Amino acid sequence: MIDRTQRVLQSILDNAGWRNAPLPVLRIAPSPNVLPTTLPIGPLAGATLGATGLAAAALWQLRCGRLQQITVDTRAAALAMTSATYLRVNGQPVKSWDPITGYYRVRDGEWVYLHGNFPHLRDGLLKLFNVPNDPATLRAALVNWSAADIEDAAGRLGLCGVIVRLRREWEAHAQALATAALPLIEITRIGDAPPRPLPDAARPLSGIRVLDLSRVIAGPMAARTLAEHGASVLQVGAAHLPSIESLVIDTGFGKQSCAINLDTTNGSETLHKLIDDADVFLNAYRPGALEQRGFSHAALAEQRPGIVYLTISAFSRAGPWAQRRGYDTLVAAASGLTRSGNEDPARLPCQPLDYLTGYLGAFGTMLALQRRALEGGSWHVQLSLERTSAWIHEMTESVGRETDVATEVPPAATISDLYTESPSRFGLLRHLKPVVQLAETPARWECPPVPLASDPACWAG
Repeated sequence: MIDRTQRVLQSILDNAGWRNAPLPVLRIAPSPNVLPTTLPIGPLAGATLGATGLAAAALWQLRCGRLQQITVDTRAAALAMTSATYLRVNGQPVKSWDPITGYYRVRDGEWVYLHGNFPHLRDGLLKLFNVPNDPATLRAALVNWSAADIEDAAGRLGLCGVIVRLRREWEAHAQALATAALPLIEITRIGDAPPRPLPDAARPLSGIRVLDLSRVIAGPMAARTLAEHGASVLQVGAAHLPSIESLVIDTGFGKQSCAINLDTTNGSETLHKLIDDADVFLNAYRPGALEQRGFSHAALAEQRPGIVYLTISAFSRAGPWAQRRGYDTLVAAASGLTRSGNEDPARLPCQPLDYLTGYLGAFGTMLALQRRALEGGSWHVQLSLERTSAWIHEMTESVGRETDVATEVPPAATISDLYTESPSRFGLLRHLKPVVQLAETPARWECPPVPLASDPACWAG
């Protein structure tokens, strides 16, 4: 393992308080930078995925007493940060952006970033600025607004618009100041329960049941990673919630999918029944949305002693923006990842906040399951895109920027060794394989992704 990646990995382990990780069994193969960015995405991704492998191997050791070798290819890890880019359905790419989503120069030369990939968010922005669904008209209208007024109005209305800040500007913001002392991964014991040892089984997470209440990327990726190591994952959505099909596919491997309307008594009762047999509850909705319906971490620890409750948010649990909606590119724009100096802002060639946070969420969940097996208790694991962004800045200072920068994201034709195919109800999927390879229990998904609400609201088997 190269020194830069070692330093990132040690930061992850220190943040999570894992002092006895079985580091000798992990090999992270180095790679030149394959992405058109100076951010050290390769070391960050390689270390993060290596951490998930270590956690899975530790659970496997609890089951059978044996450790196993773990291998991570840094090139594959870096490209996993943009896996939706490489997804093909019947040979066609499917990733897309709403034309409204993007960077806009406003009054006095300031920049804002607007996110409208969901129809209700796009339509809310168009109504706010009183323009039709046309990027050029919107661009012309925004020159009459200040960046601060746009950010304030969007936040007040529950929409997604932020000032594009430099890093130093974000670090002086009240939100950044409120979260600066938080760890990257918070793992907190929230209740008492007897130890729940892991029985001998075929895979590290065999028999672990996960309720996945999340959409888009970070939360679904955490659940997909747990499925990759044998967990039974039931994705819970609702018919009235918008979705993006390409992301449903990209993050849906290894999962079942059901629909439950939590605004009804019957729906709430159904979810509570599922919780009675769940090991992990993943909440990646806007803060407060599930809590106000009776599904807070405290309520679930009381209902299901021994539960591991994973929370993933945009702007963390503290600060004036704690309740704000947010997505990878929006948080990146606000927190100084997409603009430096006098250059115009631009999207990164990957979505590291989403994917790194998702993988780190799976890692934290597996550590909590390890602690549950050894010492008992109910556990709360918390991460946020904003805290991951700060960590990327910290690690960039620690390990340095990339000096060799690719001219483009590698074309799909050049990475055929990283691809595999899966027949599905969406069509023939060509997609990236799991990155982490374990010698005894190879990472794999038991089933391809399915359309939302394809399954009944019950545990399989």
